[in-house]
Amino acid sequence: MRGDARLESIDVVRGVIMILMALDHTRDYFGMRGLDPTNLANTSAAWFATRWITHFCAPVFFLLMGTGAYLSLRRQTPRELARFLFTRGLWLIFLELVLMRWVIQFNIDYHVTLLLVLWALGWAMIGLAALVRLPLRAIAVIGLVMIVGHNLLDAVRWANPVWAVLHQPGFVWRTSEHLVFAAYPLIPWLGVTAVGFALGRIYDWDTLRRRAWLARVGLAACAAFVVLRAVNLYGDPVPWTAQRDALFTGLAFINTTKYPPSLLFLLMTLGPVLLLLWMLERGTPRWLAAAKVIGRVPLFYYVVHFFLIHLLTTAVCLLRYGSAHWSFESPDLAHYPFSAPPGWGYALPGIYLWWALVVAVMYPLCRGFANLKQRRSEAWLSYV
Repeated sequence: MRGDARLESIDVVRGVIMILMALDHTRDYFGMRGLDPTNLANTSAAWFATRWITHFCAPVFFLLMGTGAYLSLRRQTPRELARFLFTRGLWLIFLELVLMRWVIQFNIDYHVTLLLVLWALGWAMIGLAALVRLPLRAIAVIGLVMIVGHNLLDAVRWANPVWAVLHQPGFVWRTSEHLVFAAYPLIPWLGVTAVGFALGRIYDWDTLRRRAWLARVGLAACAAFVVLRAVNLYGDPVPWTAQRDALFTGLAFINTTKYPPSLLFLLMTLGPVLLLLWMLERGTPRWLAAAKVIGRVPLFYYVVHFFLIHLLTTAVCLLRYGSAHWSFESPDLAHYPFSAPPGWGYALPGIYLWWALVVAVMYPLCRGFANLKQRRSEAWLSYV
């Protein structure tokens, strides 16, 4: 089985993750102000689960970006691929700093700028461009060393812009008028991308061998997470502790660190993703057909869904308060992505209803754009 059958499973997984991502961003805009869903002292199991399930999004973005780069070698030379990765990486960084900053805040005052996932994806692509001519085994080793070893650096507390970009989230620039905050440190995410590139090799294998590998490695990653988390000695800067009851103790066990993504965070998320890829090797269930469509146009979905959520937020502000100036103001870090009006925030049922609306609107838009990309061959379409 070659080509389309293999790529379909990747598109479906990516699409599932994009749909879950919209839940997280809907919660960011419509959720209760001041509630941290992963703070076990003041959250509920339902709020925690709503946030926790979206932890799978970023690791899949980086992993499958690397896998997609490897699959591009079917139609590109390593030199052509390196050039494409470099230019597309620059494009993603530009999108983060210019277009996405406006989409998220609806202003261009640059009082508050966060370096988020497109920034990190762009630099990961540029980093991968420098690696693609190395032997595949060397790329895999580099990626694994970054993933497994970067928690050794957790004790290094260095208030430096370079360190904020590479390992520990922090300020890159800060004055009384402007701040730039790096939320996605590059070292572990580049490691995930490099491992994803090496993962692409299994899509040159026959189906039985590939499925066996995905099942074996996926289960091993899940088991490694359980063992290392139980030991509580390495792999995450925040050890788990017993809580007020068994349920919340279980939540503490899986409450791993995303910024930067710890070894345990990545084992916890990527292990199940490999198992999902394994399951989808047998074909795509009908109920996941929409995810397959969305997974074909991830960047288009990412940009437009953010705009849609923010636009809905603005409309609701107008209807409820007669004004929407909050949607156009730069927030502080504690209230990112926007400083909500008094009394703002929906309970979980409301969050899920807004999320369903966003996904329902995005699906036909993604289907239309995917059909456009299939009909047309202009080079610019490969960057969207």
